[in-house]
Amino acid sequence: MDKNNLNKAIELRHELHKIAELSEKEINTKKLLIKYIKENTSLEVIDKGLWFYAKYDAKSPENPIGFRADFDAISVDETIKLPYASKNKGVSHKCGHDGHAATLMGLALEIDKYGAKRDTYFVFQHAEEIGTGAKLASEIVLEKNIKEIYAYHNYPGIPLGNIGITDATVCFASMGIIIKLHGVSSHASEPEKGINPAFAAANIINKLCELTSVDINKGLVLATVVQVDIGEEAFGVSAHEGKLSITLRAEIAEEMGKLKTNIEEFTKEQVEKYGLSLEIEYSDIFPETRNNKKAADKIRNIARSNGYNIYEMEALRTSEDYGYFLEKTKGAMMWIGAGTDSHPLHSVEYDFNDDLIEIAVDFNKLLIWRGDE
Repeated sequence: MDKNNLNKAIELRHELHKIAELSEKEINTKKLLIKYIKENTSLEVIDKGLWFYAKYDAKSPENPIGFRADFDAISVDETIKLPYASKNKGVSHKCGHDGHAATLMGLALEIDKYGAKRDTYFVFQHAEEIGTGAKLASEIVLEKNIKEIYAYHNYPGIPLGNIGITDATVCFASMGIIIKLHGVSSHASEPEKGINPAFAAANIINKLCELTSVDINKGLVLATVVQVDIGEEAFGVSAHEGKLSITLRAEIAEEMGKLKTNIEEFTKEQVEKYGLSLEIEYSDIFPETRNNKKAADKIRNIARSNGYNIYEMEALRTSEDYGYFLEKTKGAMMWIGAGTDSHPLHSVEYDFNDDLIEIAVDFNKLLIWRGDE
């Protein structure tokens, strides 16, 4: 990688880190990225509102390739001492999306300087953390007939530059399900005159172990209770309102759909049994992220022939909205080791390893230059 381009990418990463913004609020982040790419490249930039993309026009529309990077931050306060620490209280880049965006910018700088024989799209995407960004941004795949698309995620705890790849599920499908149970209040001394949702809630929670059993599911399926809120701390009043918040995860998307249906049906049975009324809401919906074998093999072949260490990774229980891109075209997500001494993602101590930028940019250039293998 050109050293001047590398320095620019690292400088950008630090500037992005300072202005960390939450999902769908990345106003200044997007402005900075667009400003940077316009000032440092001759690429065409197309603003799509919450996200944008840049295009290298090789005058060769037959086999376009795309790369995607996310740029949102998370709700964790920056407490470690950094010269480029987040200026926004309670918000910081503890997942490394500042590094992902800087890497994609570095790739754009390189292709702008050295060229490519195929049209190349650089997709800068918002709101990965809540699962809404890729659902919107992936429209570019069909709109521009992108034949293959790639992304990477930094992987703390793995030797620097090692490339993790799989033909199967990379990240689990997941969603949040919020069950609101409405009963009837009564004096705590006369609970029989009211309708308390606590019993239905307890039965729903107990049912989750059965519904996630390995005996009735293909692949790992999880239902994690993240919040239970029943009534108030008022000892003279029997509870009459309840809320359960549950995260559903599955290695195979169809299994999560089955789990969702089973929970809904059992909940409705409990509501009818106890005379309650019901509301169900959904949040943070992520698809299964499953790599295409041909794209994964291309990554393997390039890695082997260029001295990169690769390892076959197992599915991660975490979720990634990049799956929306892979529903529309061939592609893959690789996880690149950030170093064995790097702190875990989303931890207070975490900071993106700048050494990853050159490694990822150089590898992605090979994905472009090696064509459609």
